[in-house]
Amino acid sequence: MEKRPRIGITMRIDLPAERFYLSRHYSEAIEAAGGVPVHISLIPSEDYIAAVIADLDGVLLPGSDSDVDPLRYGQQPHRALGTVQTIKDETDLQVIEAAESRRIPILAICFGMQVLNVYRGGTLIQDIPAQNPDAIKHEQGAPRDRPSHGVRLLETSLLAQLASGNELLVNSHHHQAIELIGRDLVATAWSVDGLVEAMEDSRPDRFVVAVQWHPELGWEKDLFSQKLFKRFVNQASIVMPAMTTPRFRCIPRASFSTRRTADLTTLRSLLSTETKERSRSSGNKVITPE
Repeated sequence: MEKRPRIGITMRIDLPAERFYLSRHYSEAIEAAGGVPVHISLIPSEDYIAAVIADLDGVLLPGSDSDVDPLRYGQQPHRALGTVQTIKDETDLQVIEAAESRRIPILAICFGMQVLNVYRGGTLIQDIPAQNPDAIKHEQGAPRDRPSHGVRLLETSLLAQLASGNELLVNSHHHQAIELIGRDLVATAWSVDGLVEAMEDSRPDRFVVAVQWHPELGWEKDLFSQKLFKRFVNQASIVMPAMTTPRFRCIPRASFSTRRTADLTTLRSLLSTETKERSRSSGNKVITPE
């Protein structure tokens, strides 16, 4: 029997009940894609994390009902900040560090995308309605698997390749968002209000994909979600070949502003104009749509 790649998934914590738990959908999506899901308890011990990651072929960073502690990215807590669970932050950050050290594939979802960005030195919008009042609704409620808004995909991104196009309908369950993008990450999807909806690693020898929506919800009926999990699991089972040409065109600039409003047909020109205005002030890199 062919060996199936082992995919570690960090869990959640129910503090009143003192139990670790995880939605079934993550594990079922990984198993259906050919992987073996392995639940990672929220034990922020370097020895424990190192021992677990040593036997894994990939890591999935799932969503959470908590927020990353803003002190970790140099900000004071906003009045609309949600619950912070230190044990979740510390475990996920240690898991990322161990996965990066072993250079195994990472798929990050919702909170997972946010904590990955913080690990890479990026920052977050702590509450979208309070800090970006012109944004569309990003907390759709039930039914949770219903696609509720569109995103624009970078044409040269892996996500656009999987979608066979540059637009996608997604669900939405987050009140925080990416503000400044962390090192070696590039934005590859945007909602109509300009918020970053996905990121990928800019290095051709690293498979790191992060999405703000929840592809595990309704994956059984969604072809794109199935392709995303399948690509991730397949990547975990092989050594990623070196690429001779980059997938992205990077433009230096100070930061990526997420506080803009535009529809999908004008977002490209908006981002292009903003890039020209601010590209001289820093060596940080961000991707703009082609």
